[in-house]
Amino acid sequence: MQMNYTSNQPTLKLNLIWQPQSTHVAWAINAIVNDIPTHVIKANLAATGRPSYPPQLLLKLFLFGYLRRTFSGRKLVQMANENLVMRWFIGNHYAIPSYRTLNRFRSDPKTKPLITGLFTAFRDYLTMIGLFDESALFIDGTKILADANKYSFVWRRAVEKAEPRLDGKTARLYHELVDYQVNVPQLSPKRQALTAKELVKLTTALTIAINDLNKRVKQEKPKRGGSALKRRRRKLKHFLHQLTSDYLPRKQRYEFDKATFGDRNSFSKTDLDATFMRMKEDPMLNGQLKPGYNLQVASQNQFALYYQLFQRPTDTRTLIPFVNHIFKQTPNAIHWIVADAGYGSETNYQKLTDDFQVHYLIPYGMYEKEQTRAYHKDRRKVANWHYDEANDKYTDLDGITFTFHNYSTRHDHYGYKKQFKTYRTVEYFEDPKREKLATTKKGNRRQISINYNWLYFKNRAKEQLTSKIGHALYVRRKIEIEPIFADLKTYLKFKRFSVRGLTATNNEMGIALMAENLSKLSKIAGQPHLKPKKSGVNRHKPAIDTTYLFRF
Repeated sequence: MQMNYTSNQPTLKLNLIWQPQSTHVAWAINAIVNDIPTHVIKANLAATGRPSYPPQLLLKLFLFGYLRRTFSGRKLVQMANENLVMRWFIGNHYAIPSYRTLNRFRSDPKTKPLITGLFTAFRDYLTMIGLFDESALFIDGTKILADANKYSFVWRRAVEKAEPRLDGKTARLYHELVDYQVNVPQLSPKRQALTAKELVKLTTALTIAINDLNKRVKQEKPKRGGSALKRRRRKLKHFLHQLTSDYLPRKQRYEFDKATFGDRNSFSKTDLDATFMRMKEDPMLNGQLKPGYNLQVASQNQFALYYQLFQRPTDTRTLIPFVNHIFKQTPNAIHWIVADAGYGSETNYQKLTDDFQVHYLIPYGMYEKEQTRAYHKDRRKVANWHYDEANDKYTDLDGITFTFHNYSTRHDHYGYKKQFKTYRTVEYFEDPKREKLATTKKGNRRQISINYNWLYFKNRAKEQLTSKIGHALYVRRKIEIEPIFADLKTYLKFKRFSVRGLTATNNEMGIALMAENLSKLSKIAGQPHLKPKKSGVNRHKPAIDTTYLFRF
């Protein structure tokens, strides 16, 4: 037996108030967005013009849409027409925004303070319920594909190689114009390369000279053997064609490319802020570089608390700018910085210690290898040699002594200055066997260079990593930060940006990470047993009743 069904039967059902279930993520979205400070929202509004949609409303639509893996503006509008939760957010006072309104809001630079205020309200909320404190932040990064063509690359090396060849051609053209007595602007004799502005001046001078020749040719009578003025005009037209069709456009493009590079080695023509880098998603397994951004996230209890997008592919150079970004938002936010070996460098260690006064749990590149038995038995490693501190000399395992020779200063690729002490072997003229060990194959004295500043920070990193509290924090790194990237790319399916430009992608990244945060928080609120255990609290009974935490 089954119920009677007809789609034409008239019914009268008055459902005046509809609300999501008490454990629905919509309550978390509604509460956190409404907690954005009022002054942040007012600063986002224009003083004149037609009244705009409330930014809180648009932010709620984006957060819920991203949580349902909907990133397109048109599909968000379709979802708002069909989804009850989206209609609940909009209410009865506002019409459904158009896709243009949504897309403009997502890419607008004025949205950035709203995203910042959203994360501030979220961190305050986590602090209130005991899920965020000043103990430690876990930092890691991943690459996100840009909304750009993977074949639209421009390489710095190619520009630096092609531009000098073009400068040589333009310099030869300049000298030819001087020989033809064209009224060209004077240049310094030492400088050979012409800028785009100077090439424009050459074009103007050539045009004037050709127009003058045109007038003279009209007044000239026919001559036997041809006209010299016409031959001169023909040559100048050839020079003008070279300038306008080849030299000038290329020079303008090279100057634009150099201004766009900044400190990068590449960019995409489709998205000028995107840099070509190796992605973890490599279906062809050929290591192809693709346009993208380097996402850095700082987390605690698997919540993304701070984030920043970088245009440089290496994690090492992103740590200090990212920590500076964190401390600008929350001064003295944490006591420990926990990250993997990709962030370990002398520069990072020194700045974390001197500028930020925080402890770091960051292994350096050789940390794991230095713990192995093979490393301790390696006769070539200076760490295994005997050091006489009183006489400042090293003795290797063959008995060869290295004494201090000189100080040296080196600069790395990014301009950081490093101080070294150089040690050279002593001379063993009376012992040919040892003298052979003390020299290289070419007969030069063997020498070693020691960076004592780097040794100090390496030892400090070892001490902190092997301490009781340091070991307890570092073993949590993988379970704290890695699930954020897994949920972002696997659960939310967010693997590629939908907008272009650093400002717009920063906004979109904040929306995606906050959607993931609120999804996790709503699950904790709906299931109290998922709340992390705390010392002194009954594990079967949470310290705060979070079931109806968002309904206020």
